[in-house]
Amino acid sequence: MEFRLALIGFGNVGQGLARILRDKGRIIRERYGLDCKIVAISDPIKGSVYDEGGLDPATLLALVEKDGHVNNYPGGVKGLDSLETIRGTDTNVVVEVTPTNVETGEPGLTHIRTALEVGKHVVTSNKGPIALAYRELMTLAEEKGAILRFEGTVLSGTPAISLATEALAGADVLEVKGIVNGTTNFILTKMEEGMSYEDALREAQRLGYAEADPTADVEGWDAAVKLVILANVVMGADITLRDVEREGITGVTREDVEDALRDGQRIKLIASARREGSRVIARVAPTRVPLTHPLANVMGATNALTLVTDHLGEVTIVGPGAGRVETGQAILSDLLAIHRLLR
Repeated sequence: MEFRLALIGFGNVGQGLARILRDKGRIIRERYGLDCKIVAISDPIKGSVYDEGGLDPATLLALVEKDGHVNNYPGGVKGLDSLETIRGTDTNVVVEVTPTNVETGEPGLTHIRTALEVGKHVVTSNKGPIALAYRELMTLAEEKGAILRFEGTVLSGTPAISLATEALAGADVLEVKGIVNGTTNFILTKMEEGMSYEDALREAQRLGYAEADPTADVEGWDAAVKLVILANVVMGADITLRDVEREGITGVTREDVEDALRDGQRIKLIASARREGSRVIARVAPTRVPLTHPLANVMGATNALTLVTDHLGEVTIVGPGAGRVETGQAILSDLLAIHRLLR
């Protein structure tokens, strides 16, 4: 089977996927019977190129490294915008990996709607559209005979969503709770090692874990968006960002961290959603976690999620929650999942 990919966005995630296909494309074909061929790229900064015969991942990556864009790719059609690329190219899967906007979901939301409208399968790591319009997009995909996958929206390449919806199929998830933001976990780890909050934040920024404006991370917004996706997809909830009680880590002091340790606990920024009758209660807040719980021992920028189920009790998955190749792996796993569904 051949997937002819249109990459909408060629930043870290798009390049991560291209890197994987450059290095493992032949192995993927031989092992799974799937030929993933990039035939189009559209990015407002990195440029646009379309060649129905396929684009070489190694050449694309080398051009971005050298020139900062793909406009000098030899041959092909240049200058198509994102919607022209989605509608007008000979592609059957759209990989939507533009930056997240959690207020409007745009431009990703329009990209995904447009792709599904014309019957193309979609894989995305873009949190905004899934947090804002999950049910609408899944309904549209079903109506158009297309498949929408979004593993990378929550824990990057760590398979939290497929664990809950596929590996644990048949079990009811009663509660989700986890560390879904690596930046804040890194900061809290450094505070435990003796740094002040301010110094730990500066170290996170120096290492590239935190943005120059760290508000989305340290105020709990990023975790809250991921929690909305988890609650709606895994627990069948219908909540929005406004329904999440949210508190970040800016008020946590070294003394708080030390007091918790003396009591046999660690402070973690925990995103949790649990059922109370017919409602799902969602909360992001610094929480004292007993040292005996798996989440307490997740350190640095690592993420983890615990699913509380009716059949198995607690199941915890631990892994990286961000990264170029890591999120590229999430895209690849979704492509392979679509391949399995279509066989």
